[in-house]
Amino acid sequence: MADFSDDLKPADPQGRDILAGERNRSDIDVEQLANHLFHRGGFLKRQKKILDVLERRILFSKKNQLNLARPDRYHLALARSKELRRLSLEHGWDLDDYKMAQYLVGEVSPYALHTVMFSTSIREQSNEEQLKEWLPRVESWEIIGCYGQTELGHGSNVKAVETIAKWNADSKDFTIHSPTLTAAKWWNGSLGRTANHAIVVAQLLLPENGKLKSYGPHQFVVQIRDMKTNRPLNGIVIGDIGTKFGYAGMDNGYMLFKNFRVPHSSLLSKYTGVSLDGKYIKPQNPATVYGSMTFVRASIIMESRLVLARACTIAVRYLSIRRQFADRDRGGSELAVLEYPTVQIRILPLLAATYALHYTGEAMFNMYWSTRADIENKGDLSRLAELHAASSGLKACCTLLVADGSETCRRALGGHGFGGGSGMIPLNTDHLDKPTVEGDSWMISQQTASYLIKRMTAAVAGEQVEPIDTQFQEYTKRRQIPRYNLNQNNADIVLAFKDRVSFLTYKAYENRVVQKQSWTDLMVELHQLAIAHSESILVENFYNAVFSNGQKPAVHSRTRLVMQDLFRLFALTTMSSKSTEFVLSGVLEKSDLQAMAPTIKTLLTDIRPHAVRLVDAWSIPDYLLDSALGRSDGDVYNALWQKAHLENPLNIDTFNPDFRSEEIVMGEGEDHARERLAKLALGVYGHEQRLKTKL
Repeated sequence: MADFSDDLKPADPQGRDILAGERNRSDIDVEQLANHLFHRGGFLKRQKKILDVLERRILFSKKNQLNLARPDRYHLALARSKELRRLSLEHGWDLDDYKMAQYLVGEVSPYALHTVMFSTSIREQSNEEQLKEWLPRVESWEIIGCYGQTELGHGSNVKAVETIAKWNADSKDFTIHSPTLTAAKWWNGSLGRTANHAIVVAQLLLPENGKLKSYGPHQFVVQIRDMKTNRPLNGIVIGDIGTKFGYAGMDNGYMLFKNFRVPHSSLLSKYTGVSLDGKYIKPQNPATVYGSMTFVRASIIMESRLVLARACTIAVRYLSIRRQFADRDRGGSELAVLEYPTVQIRILPLLAATYALHYTGEAMFNMYWSTRADIENKGDLSRLAELHAASSGLKACCTLLVADGSETCRRALGGHGFGGGSGMIPLNTDHLDKPTVEGDSWMISQQTASYLIKRMTAAVAGEQVEPIDTQFQEYTKRRQIPRYNLNQNNADIVLAFKDRVSFLTYKAYENRVVQKQSWTDLMVELHQLAIAHSESILVENFYNAVFSNGQKPAVHSRTRLVMQDLFRLFALTTMSSKSTEFVLSGVLEKSDLQAMAPTIKTLLTDIRPHAVRLVDAWSIPDYLLDSALGRSDGDVYNALWQKAHLENPLNIDTFNPDFRSEEIVMGEGEDHARERLAKLALGVYGHEQRLKTKL
């Protein structure tokens, strides 16, 4: 039955009219800019094709997802994953189509690791015979796989994983065993309740002179569940680790082995292996064994731009509509929140960062695939160290930027940002793990720092092997930072970031190589060095993209000018936030800092009219945003009211708040209430007892 609220509408001006006005303020061609951003792989056409299918199916409705308990979320996520696979066959989708569907559904799928880590390991680490055996089964989804590396006691320190794989000379096979509780595989996505196969990372032990010698962690492909019953095989204990901050639909799991035998062919042996007579086959370059992880880190960098773009889209659209307070001095109507410099300085640099992440994401993927091609076609491993260092540092830098940036966007939304209607809850919680997953950002950054110190050591010795060696050699020769015109010359900004890296690297070289200081004592400085190097890469790629005359696909000259302003805003706000490092390196002086603040303020003012169109260009559909605040038509308050008043299941029943009565829902009676609450309480307790009995 209708109530009087049906006749009400939000106070004027209406959100729809406000967003239309915002778009009219800017002359950026959104469609052209979107095609520029997504020119590879037919992204926009694929998105529209898949979206048309998903939105017509009730199984993919996102209403009330946040009200579901975690077991129900897994049930729903598995049902969706299976349906997506069936739709793939029905519509002839390829793997990119399937991944687009996962992206649009917007939750981490129980099948997620099958299409990323598992398939990548099979593809890149298998020899020819293994490829023939496993790849068709992976690509046809005959088997579902996961990646078992992280353990209860070890994550980032892969070299110290405790699971062992011992070679059995008599039977020509391996025994995989968990010698301790902390050897339990832990956090492995898709493992808990879904996968029937796993890539298991274990210490390879070979008998040598009557003793077992460890050859470090290696990857084994292992069947872990019965293909008919999906129950764990004998000698394996598996389960789901429980609730997390996010990932409600993902079954992150644990796994223990007890003397579990696997055949000789289980050891993935493209670059390394064990001969049938028990001799170790050493890889030409140990880094090739970690190709899967490098690929995932490169993928995380590319995906991070779309995560931050979602947060910025919600923030920019809502903060353009939301009115709060009139100008203290001028009076008049309430101002849009995005008009306040205190909001602009938080949101617009993050919007600029989405574009910076985009161009470096593209560069990283190009570097990854070209390096892989060099390895496959020419056996050329020369860029592998550079790729590993860049992917490690950028993974650390970009995930920290996105996790912190998304939370900054949420806070800027004010009170409504705390609500489920904001769309920020799953966006934030499902990506809080990124700074730690696939290598803790404070730890893997040490790998980047190690690479940079090696290159500086080579530069001091006069060697020139890798691209960065030239930069370091020039620095060591002059050791005097030029006077840069950072507010006028954009190329100088790039050079300033590079000189900061050179200074910090030379300082690390002196501390570590010359003075022999402890690595552990230097870890904070080394992390800062890796982040500085990564920020330099972000700035250089951004500069090359928006100032290159060969920019493809081309954008209108006016759009290009706005993107150049975005470059300056990203670079200068980054420089301002790290001003101590730039001053100590000699790149900045006090006068530069004084001039930078008004320059940044001017950039904020110039970019502000284009903000809505700049987020529109990311082409994020309302279905994916699932946000009342960020919806593309601007009808914010009607959408919030709809979610609260008409869609909230808690509003269906009328409750009895009288403490003297045990009745909870009006009219159910005290006896029924006691019975229902007992079942609810005992359901938790009873499930716990049933689980213990089962185990």
